[in-house]
Amino acid sequence: MAALELGIDTFGDVTLDADGAPLPHAQVLRNVVEEGVLADQVGLDFIGVGEHHRKDFAVSAPEVVLAAIAGRTEHIHLGSAVTVLSSDDPVRVFQRFATLDGVSGGRAEVILGRGSFIESFPLFGFDLAQYEELFEEKLNLFAEVRKQQPVTWEGSLRPSLDGQSVFPHLEHGLLKTWIGVGGSPESVIRAAHYGLPLMLAIIGGGPMRFQPLAELYRKALDQFEQDATLPIGVHSPGFIAATDDEAKDLLWPHWEAMTNRIGAERGWPPASRARFEHEAGPDGALFVGSPETVATKIAYAARGLGLSRFDLKISNGTLGHDHLMRAIELYGTQVAPRVHELLS
Repeated sequence: MAALELGIDTFGDVTLDADGAPLPHAQVLRNVVEEGVLADQVGLDFIGVGEHHRKDFAVSAPEVVLAAIAGRTEHIHLGSAVTVLSSDDPVRVFQRFATLDGVSGGRAEVILGRGSFIESFPLFGFDLAQYEELFEEKLNLFAEVRKQQPVTWEGSLRPSLDGQSVFPHLEHGLLKTWIGVGGSPESVIRAAHYGLPLMLAIIGGGPMRFQPLAELYRKALDQFEQDATLPIGVHSPGFIAATDDEAKDLLWPHWEAMTNRIGAERGWPPASRARFEHEAGPDGALFVGSPETVATKIAYAARGLGLSRFDLKISNGTLGHDHLMRAIELYGTQVAPRVHELLS
């Protein structure tokens, strides 16, 4: 088994200044670039930048932010987390990430998904009633474009293509493309059908809850006669500080506020410290604590699910940029070596 790749994800959550006021979106974007630069400096393998179209997240154009990071880094791979393909155009998505791959010297990846927020649908004029149909058709077209051959394709929701080529082409190979899945077996099977790596988004519950989906993916790869060694990754939120207590005490008020804000839109019950402590424990989705605690939990998830990549969603609501920078430093310098030691 190849060494586990370790990365970070961020949605560019709008954080607070020293006086408790929200930072301007522009400053948050500059901070995300600095976080990517630091991640490269401490040896992390990947940074994923999410796409949202709402006030509490600054990033609506991940590729532009990733290009800025590319210009100041040398090794780290750069991708989305996720690109909402349903409300975008597959040809333009490919072109943007192929361009990112060129300017970064072959470091671009894209994670395609349906997204967990719906603001992009009315914003770009798409019907939520076609939620499934939009993703299926657009993924089908993206898979054809990704081959970098003239495309002849016909769909019902987007104009057809007749022998048309899409540029730029990648310098080497095909664009690394993951399918992001939140828990739907149908989405897992879809990823296997197209022969694309699987990224499991764990935002609640323990990693082992996703073990059946990992097994389903491997069985589906076999049935579709796809490459059985395709990677599985995990995206999960977390935070790292010197001690468990410090990490949880710093994260808790921001996690509570973020959970209640989004929960009010979705009908969730109010956040509680007891629920937070459970999610921070061995059977929860939060990878929060000291470097040793977080490393142990990552190694446990990697073994149990057979992972090739683990991405820690380092942004957590209004938790400040200075704390995120310290967490990234600890992740690269202490957590990553310990994870590799535990897995060796």
